[in-house]
Amino acid sequence: MPSNREFVEFAADMLSGAGDITYRKMFGEYGLYCNGKFFAVILENQLFIKVTDEVKNAYPNLPIVHRYGAGNHFFIDDIENSEALADIVSVTCASLPETRKKRRKII
Repeated sequence: MPSNREFVEFAADMLSGAGDITYRKMFGEYGLYCNGKFFAVILENQLFIKVTDEVKNAYPNLPIVHRYGAGNHFFIDDIENSEALADIVSVTCASLPETRKKRRKII
Protein backbone atom coordinates (compact mmCIF):
# COMPACT_ATOMS: atom_id res chain seq x y z
CA MET A 1 0.00 0.00 0.00
CA PRO A 2 1.63 3.28 -1.05
CA SER A 3 1.76 6.24 1.30
CA ASN A 4 -0.95 8.84 1.06
CA ARG A 5 -0.20 12.52 0.69
CA GLU A 6 -2.15 13.47 3.83
CA PHE A 7 0.20 11.36 5.97
CA VAL A 8 3.25 12.87 4.26
CA GLU A 9 1.98 16.40 4.85
CA PHE A 10 1.24 15.56 8.50
CA ALA A 11 4.72 14.09 8.99
CA ALA A 12 6.33 17.13 7.33
CA ASP A 13 4.38 19.38 9.68
CA MET A 14 5.50 17.35 12.72
CA LEU A 15 9.15 17.60 11.55
CA SER A 16 9.03 21.33 10.78
CA GLY A 17 10.72 22.28 14.05
CA ALA A 18 14.01 21.03 12.56
CA GLY A 19 14.00 23.39 9.57
CA ASP A 20 12.52 23.72 6.11
CA ILE A 21 10.97 20.29 5.46
CA THR A 22 10.13 19.40 1.87
CA TYR A 23 9.23 16.13 0.20
CA ARG A 24 9.29 14.52 -3.24
CA LYS A 25 7.54 11.53 -4.65
CA MET A 26 10.14 8.79 -5.29
CA PHE A 27 9.37 5.37 -6.73
CA GLY A 28 5.77 5.57 -5.58
CA GLU A 29 6.72 6.64 -2.05
CA TYR A 30 8.24 9.85 -0.63
CA GLY A 31 11.67 11.22 0.18
CA LEU A 32 12.02 13.96 2.82
CA TYR A 33 14.51 16.82 2.88
CA CYS A 34 15.49 19.22 5.65
CA ASN A 35 17.03 22.46 4.40
CA GLY A 36 17.82 20.66 1.15
CA LYS A 37 19.41 17.54 2.71
CA PHE A 38 17.82 14.16 2.01
CA PHE A 39 17.34 12.56 5.44
CA ALA A 40 14.31 10.26 5.44
CA VAL A 41 11.74 8.27 3.52
CA ILE A 42 8.09 7.56 4.06
CA LEU A 43 7.14 4.03 3.04
CA GLU A 44 3.63 2.66 3.50
CA ASN A 45 2.73 5.61 5.78
CA GLN A 46 5.70 4.95 8.08
CA LEU A 47 8.66 7.26 8.73
CA PHE A 48 12.25 6.03 8.36
CA ILE A 49 15.21 8.33 9.08
CA LYS A 50 18.79 7.73 7.93
CA VAL A 51 21.03 6.13 10.53
CA THR A 52 23.90 8.25 11.82
CA ASP A 53 26.31 7.54 14.66
CA GLU A 54 25.31 10.79 16.37
CA VAL A 55 21.65 9.79 16.56
CA LYS A 56 22.57 6.22 17.58
CA ASN A 57 24.50 7.65 20.53
CA ALA A 58 21.84 10.21 21.48
CA TYR A 59 18.88 7.82 21.05
CA PRO A 60 20.17 4.27 21.64
CA ASN A 61 16.64 2.81 21.89
CA LEU A 62 15.51 3.83 18.41
CA PRO A 63 14.86 0.68 16.39
CA ILE A 64 16.96 0.20 13.25
CA VAL A 65 15.35 -1.61 10.34
CA HIS A 66 16.33 -2.52 6.79
CA ARG A 67 13.65 -1.60 4.24
CA TYR A 68 13.34 -2.13 0.51
CA GLY A 69 17.04 -2.25 -0.24
CA ALA A 70 17.36 1.34 0.93
CA GLY A 71 19.78 0.45 3.68
CA ASN A 72 19.36 0.80 7.41
CA HIS A 73 17.03 3.40 8.82
CA PHE A 74 15.64 4.37 12.19
CA PHE A 75 11.97 3.46 12.37
CA ILE A 76 10.01 6.29 13.97
CA ASP A 77 6.85 4.91 15.51
CA ASP A 78 5.64 8.02 17.36
CA ILE A 79 5.54 10.83 14.81
CA GLU A 80 3.28 12.96 17.01
CA ASN A 81 6.13 13.87 19.38
CA SER A 82 7.23 16.85 17.31
CA GLU A 83 9.80 18.07 19.86
CA ALA A 84 11.73 14.78 19.89
CA LEU A 85 11.39 14.44 16.12
CA ALA A 86 12.81 17.92 15.55
CA ASP A 87 15.82 17.02 17.68
CA ILE A 88 16.39 13.69 15.89
CA VAL A 89 16.14 15.36 12.48
CA SER A 90 18.41 18.25 13.52
CA VAL A 91 21.10 15.86 14.79
CA THR A 92 20.74 13.67 11.68
CA CYS A 93 21.02 16.54 9.23
CA ALA A 94 23.91 18.17 11.08
CA SER A 95 25.89 14.94 10.70
CA LEU A 96 25.08 14.41 7.00
CA PRO A 97 27.45 15.84 4.37
CA GLU A 98 26.53 19.05 2.63
CA THR A 99 24.62 18.60 -0.58
CA ARG A 100 26.50 19.29 -3.76
CA LYS A 101 24.98 21.53 -6.36
CA LYS A 102 24.38 19.80 -9.63
CA ARG A 103 26.28 21.11 -12.60
CA ARG A 104 24.38 21.94 -15.70
CA LYS A 105 25.69 20.43 -18.86
CA ILE A 106 26.58 22.95 -21.51
CA ILE A 107 25.77 21.72 -24.94
